[in-house]
Amino acid sequence: MTSRQEIRLVPITLRSLALAAGLASLAGLATAQEVTLRFQHFVSPKSANPTYFMDPWVKAIEEQSGGRIKVELYPAMALGGKAQSQYDLIRDGVIDGGWVIPGYQPGRFPEAEALELPFMMPKSGEVASVAAWNFTQKHLMDDFADVHLIAAHMHGPGLVHKKGPAITSVEDFDGLKLRGPSRPATLLLEKLGATPVGMPVPGFPEALAKGVLDGGVITWEMSPSLKLDELTDSHTDVAGDRALYNLYFIWAMNKAKYESLPDDLKAVIDANSGLMASAWAGKAHDTGDVEGRDAMAAAGNEIGEISAEETDRIEALGEDVTAEWIAEVTARGLDGAALVEDARAMVAAAVEQ
Repeated sequence: MTSRQEIRLVPITLRSLALAAGLASLAGLATAQEVTLRFQHFVSPKSANPTYFMDPWVKAIEEQSGGRIKVELYPAMALGGKAQSQYDLIRDGVIDGGWVIPGYQPGRFPEAEALELPFMMPKSGEVASVAAWNFTQKHLMDDFADVHLIAAHMHGPGLVHKKGPAITSVEDFDGLKLRGPSRPATLLLEKLGATPVGMPVPGFPEALAKGVLDGGVITWEMSPSLKLDELTDSHTDVAGDRALYNLYFIWAMNKAKYESLPDDLKAVIDANSGLMASAWAGKAHDTGDVEGRDAMAAAGNEIGEISAEETDRIEALGEDVTAEWIAEVTARGLDGAALVEDARAMVAAAVEQ
């Protein structure tokens, strides 16, 4: 027969167990649904993409998840590694996500280079990014299959920043040591008679300061954060509505990390991905380009534009680069002509929208 003491202890123990189990269940639920994501990029937090895309993107994710996703954004490779290794850091889960320039690893993503060929893109990062996302969906998803792609975009028009006077002719490129960000850009610089030096953006200011370079090609929007008002004297764009060169980026997340999220939190990421996010990222560069150009002009630097006639000469050399690129990638088993044709068609469609 159960004692009176035992009768009193049984319900107390059960209530305690139930309470403990409930608290554990709630704690487990919170742990499963609250996530911190560490994203990394390689530029100043004050530059255009972090200011006008990354920071607002983070805010949107946090607000739309009701605070259940927290995104920590680390600038200037603060979590370690080099800009060239960013894709692998995301793929391997060293970081949860970040900004990648595929062209920083020449030859690894050859199909993406079609978007970076000379005079391929309009002088609008937003419009160019619409084309880039559509091209990516058709041709590049296999290349990026080991990460979760959020956006694919372009920056605004690249131009020449150099010590000394602005460039006015093809001959002015002769012998200049100029930084290039990608293989197509360095191929064009070589055609123009310059000595191209492939270099990620973090190393550009120091190379200028030490006299290793005479200048380089980069956007207006990066000029203030790189102190190009102090390190260079002139900034030269080509005539017309097409960019001398452009650069392709992806905003991506570790695949396993994305897949580990509950469906409702995946939906928050998805709602801030794709064509919308790509155009958003491109527009951020357009906003920064206006500010960057104004800052260089305010500093008293020379703002130049190559004449239409000289731009035609440069564009002809760009066509040579494109023809040689088609031949090269076709020899590697890709259909180079079809890639260029598709890129041009998608640009034309984006421009018409």
